[in-house]
Amino acid sequence: MSFDMGGFLASLSDTVRPGTQRPLVVHASELEPLPANEVHNPSELAIAGTLPTTTFEIFRQRIPAGESSDMQRHHHETVHFVIAGQGHSEIEDETVTWAAGDFVYTPPWTWHRHYNDSADEPVDFLTIENSRLVETLGLTRRQSAGLATMAEARARFKESE
Repeated sequence: MSFDMGGFLASLSDTVRPGTQRPLVVHASELEPLPANEVHNPSELAIAGTLPTTTFEIFRQRIPAGESSDMQRHHHETVHFVIAGQGHSEIEDETVTWAAGDFVYTPPWTWHRHYNDSADEPVDFLTIENSRLVETLGLTRRQSAGLATMAEARARFKESE
């Protein structure tokens, strides 16, 4: 029996039924804060963990005034949408600046750290990462060097690890 693309396409319905997965909305008051002892930096992270996503995770991240995230790397990709504030990021050997309305991309397995350049106002990110997909594939790995510099992180975690 041979495959007939025309017949296959003709058999597809033009009606797409809504999914049954719920909830469709996680309200700000329902975000689940990650316990401070699970976050290796002064950032506050709250996850929209009850969304039925299967390939990505979504967080609200706040970096207090004058603070930074930890120096870290992980196997998943991350995009930060800057909701409020301004700062800069070290991503491997590049330093990039950003402000509200910008998107910051962190490629897989790159050392990176995000800094709030304001002495008075927090930075708020909407953070989206494909960690659930990577976890499903059995490839999850994350390393944190805490508030170390890039050089300190590289020395502590050799590239062969």
